[in-house]
Amino acid sequence: MDDHALARELATAAGDLLLGLRREHPDLTGAELGAEGDRQANMVLLKALAEHRPDDAVRSEESEDTAAAPGSGRLWIIDPLDGTREYCDRTRHDWAVHVALAENGTLVAGAVAVPATGRTFATDRPEPLAAATSRPRPRVAVSRSHRPAVVDALAGEMAVDLIPMGSAGVKAIAVLIGAADAYVHDGGQYEWDSAAPVAVLAAAGAHTSRIDGSPLRYGNTTPELPDLLICRPELKDTMLSALAAIA
Repeated sequence: MDDHALARELATAAGDLLLGLRREHPDLTGAELGAEGDRQANMVLLKALAEHRPDDAVRSEESEDTAAAPGSGRLWIIDPLDGTREYCDRTRHDWAVHVALAENGTLVAGAVAVPATGRTFATDRPEPLAAATSRPRPRVAVSRSHRPAVVDALAGEMAVDLIPMGSAGVKAIAVLIGAADAYVHDGGQYEWDSAAPVAVLAAAGAHTSRIDGSPLRYGNTTPELPDLLICRPELKDTMLSALAAIA
């Protein structure tokens, strides 16, 4: 199958595994469930990529980078369980699985599975952004557990409503489906946090960049990629201007 379809299949499969683990092991504590979910989902993804794309490199939150065939420039970037804190709370749905492919620094395919909702969003069949609303105050998705100072500063610069959520992938998908208008983060993120969400939202027509408007590049020497802006295209200039004023 092609890279887009593979990203969808792998994200969905890891998500199904995580749902089964959550359902079949009520005896596991929150921390135990999260650790086992991270481990098993990572193993499933690494095994599948070794089988289907043996010459490609892999960068995962849960293991060391693997090497690519010389000169390939292809790097799979995976987060086997994004939103571990939310996954450990069996009542929550805002956790995800991220699978993305970058080639020479540019994202070329990706998938975000939101298993608790039964949906996977991927670049093989990009979904269009939800229709714009007439809301006077844009809704900005922000981290529930690691809320960056920039979002409070943004709320002081322009009239927005802040909506806390788990998983970076879930926050990005909220923009796609119309539950939010933008997602802003600064500090403490890595390539695996944003690669798949950015691939999916860019394919849907959203604006994606760093918070200074510069392009997002993947496959860097180190995986840190600390800031991110995803928003509806009509909000791009307003959001970037407000973020520049804060900086």
